[in-house]
Amino acid sequence: MAQGVLKQGIAPGRLDPAALAANFSDLHPPLDRHEAHVEADRCYFCYDAPCMNACPTSIDIPLFIRQIATDNPVGAAETIFEQNILGGMCARVCPTEQLCEEACVREEAEGKPVKIGMLQRYATDIAMEGHYQFFERAAPTGKTIAVVGAGPAGLAAAHRLATKGHDVVMFDARPKAGGLNEYGIAAYKATDDFAQAEVDYVTAIGGIDIRHGQALGRDLSLDTLQAEYDAVFLGLGLGGVNALRAENEMASGVDNAVDFIAGLRQASDLASLPIGRRVVVIGGGMTAIDAAVQSRLLGAEEVTMVYRRGKEQMSASLFEQDLAAAKGVTIRHWMAPKRVLTDGDRVTGIELAYTTLVDGNLAETGETAVLACDQVFKAIGQTLATDGGALELAGGKIAVDGEGRTSLRGVWAGGDCATGGDDLTVTAVAEGRDAAESIHRFLMGGGNG
Repeated sequence: MAQGVLKQGIAPGRLDPAALAANFSDLHPPLDRHEAHVEADRCYFCYDAPCMNACPTSIDIPLFIRQIATDNPVGAAETIFEQNILGGMCARVCPTEQLCEEACVREEAEGKPVKIGMLQRYATDIAMEGHYQFFERAAPTGKTIAVVGAGPAGLAAAHRLATKGHDVVMFDARPKAGGLNEYGIAAYKATDDFAQAEVDYVTAIGGIDIRHGQALGRDLSLDTLQAEYDAVFLGLGLGGVNALRAENEMASGVDNAVDFIAGLRQASDLASLPIGRRVVVIGGGMTAIDAAVQSRLLGAEEVTMVYRRGKEQMSASLFEQDLAAAKGVTIRHWMAPKRVLTDGDRVTGIELAYTTLVDGNLAETGETAVLACDQVFKAIGQTLATDGGALELAGGKIAVDGEGRTSLRGVWAGGDCATGGDDLTVTAVAEGRDAAESIHRFLMGGGNG
């Protein structure tokens, strides 16, 4: 057992540096040239390919795989980037097992789809490492667009607008661009500072100015942006965190999973990060999985995920659920937090209520159980951090139409902050890209804002 693993409470240094480096290495090491060609040869290159229809950004998957098979990975990367400029990150973090690979004919016939995500990474990595740029800016239009939020939606919108000849000024509340790609995903999914390499690749086209430490409602107002810019795109993400609604949830040792993941992603020394011996994560989505798995990888001896509904209702993919189980995470269903137990200022456990469905509604059964723990992470969804001001909201998000237009003329929105998405990086990219096309039509006099 690694030195320090028996430390009581929440403590750093549970594992030695070598163990931590191994734990947080690349989850899916990239394919080499031979492996990529073997995998590409498995593709049927279907006409009207179901995998392409399942991709939110509509990448021509059969074409880029054929290009890899004919030893043209750079051409494959161009095919990918034409639809998804953040194709490198999406290749790493997209739940391909629920999207393109689930639709793959090989999956239907054999239960073993073509590894589309791995092939996409193979091509995009070659292009990015070789600094191949496939896009040039059009002649300047004299128009300037404000993009609030430098996450996937904002970056995709900014890049597409820059290719049209517009100038883009991006405002982001964080010290680094990238949004959830930089701060919100498990470290083993995007190693070697890939998120920043991708930001540099996207902005290399020119015409994109990123200003950090600028938050809407604190440093910026929508009224001012509307007055100073020709159009505005909001890609704010969701900055608020839902409450557990459990007694004593503000106790020391109860933390937001989002903050935990962000801190881990920015840490220069993983051994300095404190983690409990016994950790409970409340939630059933990707954030919960990432928090639970990384707790184990940091050296927590027992990690339990608790979800109020069943396995089939979890928003985390089956692959991610299986990954968590493989890393030693226990997942318990049909339980909801009721009370955090403490001894002085130290968390000692959490009381949970068993749940069931009554006439289709979730209800407590009256039975309870206690899990001993010294740390609790909340991963039960996020909320819009701003009240929206004059913007129309729907379901706690900014209401948008099919082109990303909000209720205010000249203002668009996309990504997690807007209605209609599914909280995936690839969907945010599609929404940012499509909103940019709508903004361009509006600015050129061919569309409504």
